[in-house]
Amino acid sequence: MFGKLNHLAITSDHYTLLGMFYRAMFGLKASGDTAREIGAISVGDGYVGMTLIPRRGGRKAGLDHFGIEVEDLDKVRSKLAKKYPDIEIVKRPGNRPFASYSAHDPAGNYFDLSQPGHENRAEVYAKGEWKQETTFSHFAIRAREAERLADFYTDLFELEARNLPSEEGGYHLTDGRMTMAIVPWKISSFNGAGIEQPGMDHIGFRVPDIKAFEANRDRIAKTNIQLAPKPIPFDAEGAARLALLQKCPHGTVQLADPDGTLIDVAQDHP
Repeated sequence: MFGKLNHLAITSDHYTLLGMFYRAMFGLKASGDTAREIGAISVGDGYVGMTLIPRRGGRKAGLDHFGIEVEDLDKVRSKLAKKYPDIEIVKRPGNRPFASYSAHDPAGNYFDLSQPGHENRAEVYAKGEWKQETTFSHFAIRAREAERLADFYTDLFELEARNLPSEEGGYHLTDGRMTMAIVPWKISSFNGAGIEQPGMDHIGFRVPDIKAFEANRDRIAKTNIQLAPKPIPFDAEGAARLALLQKCPHGTVQLADPDGTLIDVAQDHP
């Protein structure tokens, strides 16, 4: 596969708390480099690395962007120039783990780009791959022109399209391990709930045993209330938002991290 979906990023006022949450809840590993963690914490499952970024003035909290590793960045740049001349690609500062360059899709969602051997391979990304039972499974984007975005990502990064039962007009693109779900954004989808702008919607995990995961989730919440998932169906609006999340075919159990980022969890079926 030419492109690998192996980076996610969340911006938060409580990035250190989230670092502990994702380690405790999903067994993700951190770099252990406390000097770097002053600026951001990176956790990973051996394939996907997720950077938890402290929120600064002017930045929104929540799911911020994702990243793609490619075999040949020059090939991407050439195809962008030829077929998508309005798409910009920019060099990133050297202190950005997993971001040699950044670009955006036709809807304005921005993503990081890297290539093996490039700089900016710090923290969990420099460790090489390892195997663990709980892994990232997918992330979802809501977009006005879902088909156009699906065509963009399959063309540029050679991701494989898979047909799955989904919300009308949804697309599921995979690198063989991680999936990008592109879901139509419709204002009517948010009937009964707060309306959210198009953009990244949620992340997902595979666990070896869903019952054991739920037991561990409850144990963590009782041990330290600060690590408890934030309730989603707290009122009628929350219940409507949960119902929308439950339409994703990649998950069977839904929750939100302590900062409110939505998470979909399913049992792995090897």
